[in-house]
Amino acid sequence: MWKKHPFTVLIVDDEPAMLDAVKRIFRNSPYRILVASGGLAALEISSRHKVDVIILDYKMPDMDGLTVLKKVKAAHPSIQVLMLTGQGGVREAVAAIKLGAIDFLLKPFETETLLAKVGQCYRIWRLEMENRALKDGSGLRFEFQDLIGDCPVMLRLKRQIIQIAASDAPVLIQGATGTGKELVARAIHVHSSRSTGPFVPVDCGALNESTMGSELFGHVKGAFTGAVESTTGLIRAADGGTLFLDEVGELPLSMQVKLLRTLQEREVRPIGSSRHFKVDVRVTAATNQDLEKAVAAGSFRQDLYYRLNVVGLRVPALAERMEDLPLLVNHFLNRFSEADRSLKCSPRAMECLRSYCWPGNVRELENAVRHAAAFCSPDVITVADLPEQVRQAAESGSGSGRLLPAEVTGETMADYEIAAIRNALARTGGHRRKAARLLGIGEATLYRKLKRYNLHQVGRK
Repeated sequence: MWKKHPFTVLIVDDEPAMLDAVKRIFRNSPYRILVASGGLAALEISSRHKVDVIILDYKMPDMDGLTVLKKVKAAHPSIQVLMLTGQGGVREAVAAIKLGAIDFLLKPFETETLLAKVGQCYRIWRLEMENRALKDGSGLRFEFQDLIGDCPVMLRLKRQIIQIAASDAPVLIQGATGTGKELVARAIHVHSSRSTGPFVPVDCGALNESTMGSELFGHVKGAFTGAVESTTGLIRAADGGTLFLDEVGELPLSMQVKLLRTLQEREVRPIGSSRHFKVDVRVTAATNQDLEKAVAAGSFRQDLYYRLNVVGLRVPALAERMEDLPLLVNHFLNRFSEADRSLKCSPRAMECLRSYCWPGNVRELENAVRHAAAFCSPDVITVADLPEQVRQAAESGSGSGRLLPAEVTGETMADYEIAAIRNALARTGGHRRKAARLLGIGEATLYRKLKRYNLHQVGRK
């Protein structure tokens, strides 16, 4: 299939010398190379030929690069665009990436860097072509088996993951608690050129503020009391791979400043050291907060928000993709089955699971299946094996204990979280520890959310 439709790169620049120079870079590549001397010519060529990647100059006399980018992505969303410029900076880079460019390189650029960027796109393209030939022609090849789901909203998310994995642009993953934001970050890593490097997750909400700097940036021996030996730190541990900052909205402002400098300068200075260490990491971050509101409130730096939110992804709640529930249930049953015991779910139990709205999302479903697997006998899960709150919702028939859309007073993730917390506390009689377990989060995390949403008066220990 890929022999009939070879991987095609279109080079667009108004300077003939630059066109020839970039074309020579790819003279030993397996790609088909096309050239265009301006924006209008690029649009005409891309309308007549199957183009996979466009290397696009930012500043051209007939049509600027951003306009070409908009028109190309509107007509051919699958084309990957790499912007080149001798004029731009961070603002132009962010604008181009938000419009769909995979990356942004300043002239003069390193030959190896350009080859690597296009090579990433080529590898993803090959995977898609192979999958079309071997499977059903959908063009989607997804290699991360823990991210379960084939409903439309999940297929769209997987396509987005594959597309953005080819870039090194920072990604901000947003979604309610328990939706699987870390799985999305891991999937981005698996599909990227950094997949052989480390994936280092950092739970920013769980870090102790007094030792946070040392854990992130490392320290030298003797930097403070108890520093009996030097440490590398989590950021340098991710060198050559991906650094995943979970619950990034929990970082204190002082740490946000240090993190921003590290991301800008691509270097780390351990505590107590005068030496800076270069670090090459791709940053993905996740939050269930509305960071725009946090920026407006002054609790999150605007410059760090823009640095992290170059590419944004939203992970859907389980209630938005209930078609995937049987797949998820069977996935968890396989995980919890033992060597001599293959677990199954009875039709009535599956229907009971479907009738519940899962305020704790996939994490709550996993806990419910684990609970049922521990109680079922011999190897079939029945309604009686399910957690009490799930059974009660099904038995009442009125959705008692469910997170109903009517109970949500707004459209933000925070509104849904507040509704979920209130429902969990109501179902557990105000018992915070049980409510945290029901939501699939730690008790400390629940306390932070109660404080954040000014819900101190709700519930008891």
